[in-house]
Amino acid sequence: MKNRICVIFTGGTIGSCVCGERVDLRNEDKSILIEMYRERYKGSIQFDELRPLNILSENVQPYDLEIMADCVRGVNTDDYDGIIITHGTDTLCFTANLFSQIFCDIKIPLVFVSALYPLDDERSRGVENFACAVTFIRSVDYGGIFVSFQNHGENCKIHLASRLVAATQISGEYNSILNVHFGEIFNGAFIYNKDTLNPTINQLRAERKPCSAQKLCMDLVTIQAHSLLNFDYYRFTEVKPKAIMVQLYHSGTVCTEGKEANFKNFLSYCKNLGIEVVIATVDSRARVYGSAVGLAEMCTTAYDISFEMATTKVLLALGSGKSIDEELAKNNFFERLR
Repeated sequence: MKNRICVIFTGGTIGSCVCGERVDLRNEDKSILIEMYRERYKGSIQFDELRPLNILSENVQPYDLEIMADCVRGVNTDDYDGIIITHGTDTLCFTANLFSQIFCDIKIPLVFVSALYPLDDERSRGVENFACAVTFIRSVDYGGIFVSFQNHGENCKIHLASRLVAATQISGEYNSILNVHFGEIFNGAFIYNKDTLNPTINQLRAERKPCSAQKLCMDLVTIQAHSLLNFDYYRFTEVKPKAIMVQLYHSGTVCTEGKEANFKNFLSYCKNLGIEVVIATVDSRARVYGSAVGLAEMCTTAYDISFEMATTKVLLALGSGKSIDEELAKNNFFERLR
């Protein structure tokens, strides 16, 4: 145990303050977060601070993510027990999923920490989320990418970053796919969740191959299935994406009847334009509904991973010149459930 953690600050709500009726970024040379942690939890841990970015996460651009990734690459992991990245909640899910891929082989735990409210708001759990990340890092002897987040009325959960799904609407709470978190912090200790869907400790300790796809591409359109969705409005006469992702209903279905709402008609349109269409997510063990018969053979299908992870893999495949199908099939950091 080196008793040393590298903290990378990137802004977000956890790095913001309340300014009247507005929340905005705090410009600081010293960390309020670490000061508040010291006041509440004491301890002798050395925190080394890096500040490559100071942005609201909803404004993140590809080059911002590259700056953040380069900052991680520049950390000598031999010097630290772990790395903590503070991040805004709005795009936490995407960055966590992304880093679970590009840093899948990291030798120490890297934990994302965020907050729904600024630290000067009494409702904020930012310090608690940070403290739980510290506890987790000091409790484990394996690397990987994780998220420390406490929902209202719950213990702080530790999530595999590769399984984190989008926050709930309005409340902003975070969960893992199928609500199977990796572990939780209880009475100041990390408790591993022995659910069979989770990787074992020995699997986490094993060496992992690096991810070959490292670059992002924004030439992607995402569409979410909903009632009366009119696919005829998606026409690419001026700008054509390289790929389209369609988030299916929970049962792996989408409308395949009628005219404007018929997804199969849209598939034919995209095929004529040479646009690859990806559907997500599909449970490989589930029965296929009559409306979905044949869909998997008509387009690229993301099996047994979250839609958020499927999006990440497609963007990395497009940006790195890799096969989308092959990237979706990989299991870089336990993202696959089957």
